[in-house]
Amino acid sequence: MTKNFKKLMQHDKSDDCPICHAEDLVTTTLIPAVAAWEIANDFPQFSLALHGAAGLLSAMIEEGYKRDEIEVALKKLLDEFEVSIANNTAMAGPPQGSA
Repeated sequence: MTKNFKKLMQHDKSDDCPICHAEDLVTTTLIPAVAAWEIANDFPQFSLALHGAAGLLSAMIEEGYKRDEIEVALKKLLDEFEVSIANNTAMAGPPQGSA
């Protein structure tokens, strides 16, 4: 991968890791803020997530990142998130009220 993709994708999961800080910022701040904004403005759920992500990725293409490399990186991240979601769901047990 070119254009510092390794720097964008690899992190050490330490308190000083800038990639971990970016993930934390998205999870704790941006996702709830976007969800609230969609509700307040009567937008379809996840419309800002989808179009915002596409807009940010297009900015990366404008900066010289290759589309195929972005797609590979995005697939890797989505795969990691799916594993994390599955692990979190398994550890949490069945949904409340389903017993």
